[in-house]
Amino acid sequence: MLDGISLEIRQGTFLALVGPSGAGKTTLLKTINRLADIDGGTIEVEGEDANSLPLTELRRKTGYVFQGIGLFPHMSVAENIWLVPKLQGRSEGRERRIAELLDLVSLPAEMAERYPAELSGGQAQRVGVARALAAEPSIVLLDEPFGALDPMTRSELGEAYQALHSRLGLTTIMVTHDLAEALLLADRVVALAEGHIAMDLPPKEVLSYRGDARIEAMIAAVRNQADRLELLAQ
Repeated sequence: MLDGISLEIRQGTFLALVGPSGAGKTTLLKTINRLADIDGGTIEVEGEDANSLPLTELRRKTGYVFQGIGLFPHMSVAENIWLVPKLQGRSEGRERRIAELLDLVSLPAEMAERYPAELSGGQAQRVGVARALAAEPSIVLLDEPFGALDPMTRSELGEAYQALHSRLGLTTIMVTHDLAEALLLADRVVALAEGHIAMDLPPKEVLSYRGDARIEAMIAAVRNQADRLELLAQ
């Protein structure tokens, strides 16, 4: 349950949502494109009340990369990527746009005819990002996008998405349980605890945070890991 959340996110921001399990991170993310309903307050997307926008228009503005990727196994990569434009009734330039999107996420054009079962975890996640960008949204919502990947692939894709965010001028809101990932990728870190905002800081100030004990414990764990790695390097 969310309680008294008030956030203003400027265009071009890369915001990470962190916090303990059950804090409300994914729920907050889903309220932005009405995958979850609110029973009070308002959500504005680019100055318009999200509840008054037609759902198709709202979803066009907000690409969504699901936890666990969420590709449809019976559809080819091309069909997965083109799903939202197809629902919008678009057909012109399909092949060219799919090739552009695959190139954007550093996948070869021939990947379009493969099926999700033929992809590695990293490739599937790149397809998930391409699908989220297919309708040319200005806002991208990422729900634990790299959590199921091995550490090397996770780091590589995180950096690749960060570069894509800057290149396309996106506004990104990413849920992650990994505070270190949030500090390295985002330019603003918001921590939730029991449905309310416990911290809202730029990465450079997070390590000095004092307040909610659960958030302090998360920060201490990151510090401890860094200290142990430094000792190993000596």
